[in-house]
Amino acid sequence: MYFKKASLYFFATTLLLSSCSGKKEEPTVYENKKLAAKDQNSVQLTDQQIKTTGLTTTMIQNKTMEKTVRLNGKVEIAPSHISSLSSIMGGHIKSINIINGSHFNKGQVLAVVEDPQFIQLQQDYLVTKAQLESARLNLNRQKDLNTSKASSDKTLQTAQADYSTLNATLKGLEEKLRIIGINTKNLNSGNIRSRISIHAPFSGFVSKISVNNGQYINPSDTLFELIDPAGLLLELKVFENDVNDVKIGQEIRVYNNQNPDQKYPAKIVSMVPNIESGGSSIAVAKLSGSNPEFIRGMYINSEVSISGRNTLGLPNESVVSFENKNYIFEDVGNHHYKMIPIITGISDDQFTEVLKADFIKDKKIVQKGAYDLLMILKNKAE
Repeated sequence: MYFKKASLYFFATTLLLSSCSGKKEEPTVYENKKLAAKDQNSVQLTDQQIKTTGLTTTMIQNKTMEKTVRLNGKVEIAPSHISSLSSIMGGHIKSINIINGSHFNKGQVLAVVEDPQFIQLQQDYLVTKAQLESARLNLNRQKDLNTSKASSDKTLQTAQADYSTLNATLKGLEEKLRIIGINTKNLNSGNIRSRISIHAPFSGFVSKISVNNGQYINPSDTLFELIDPAGLLLELKVFENDVNDVKIGQEIRVYNNQNPDQKYPAKIVSMVPNIESGGSSIAVAKLSGSNPEFIRGMYINSEVSISGRNTLGLPNESVVSFENKNYIFEDVGNHHYKMIPIITGISDDQFTEVLKADFIKDKKIVQKGAYDLLMILKNKAE
């Protein structure tokens, strides 16, 4: 009886161990994740699916491509072409002949300033001029007397010093009068005036008027801020991906948002060698010719055509985008397709450049149907 119980216990134990050793092991959680990740990047189609999508393949190709870079920015003025105009001498504003935004021509009278010191300056000039003439006659007389020893050398030296002093004083007064716009050649006691005119140094536009009629101004006070349109510049933002393609000397086409069909030629004259925190740099361009349509502070757009270059590319329909990244599908055989991430460069109407494309040379790449494969993968993942 005891033997039978022992045999039965041994048989049950053996059967249990045999059952446990023959049980199929389930994959771990880690292994399941690996399988899922691998499965999310590939898909296998049936014959009917391939027929429905009309799937075709191609290979990486050598192409000569052109790139159009679109930039935006603002119209600015070169600091050298913004002038703060003031009066050489102080006085009261008698009249202002311009308004903000008005156009003026070089030499045009912008304002008139009045002050008694202008009268005094002209009077000093005429008095000094008369004294100089007297000193010249005295000097000549002393030279003649000194030659015959009728006067001493000291008297001649004094006469010569007086003449030189008055001559220097007259030259200084003449220069002061010239600066304030008074021509000394025609100046006489009959045309002394109390007013001077402030003339435009160039042709341009009025940006700001800082004075009003009757106001007293000092020589250090700014009357007007003037803009020379010849200094019109375009400051354009260039993103980091395009910095190497945008160069000094390139021709660009510029337009504003109000009239996008009218494009004006310009040329890039400078590049700021710095990438800002936003991932962009600044290109400075200058318009070809005068374009009054563009004014300081206006937002503008531009297009830069990059010269054709020989590169590796794929048809546009071969490249698909998902979550801000670009992919292609490789045909690995037996209706099996693998999604591969790529880095793209320039694009045109038909092709997209693939950077660092050596790893897909000689591989069959899906052309028509790439987007369908992406959709199948996304639905599969969901």
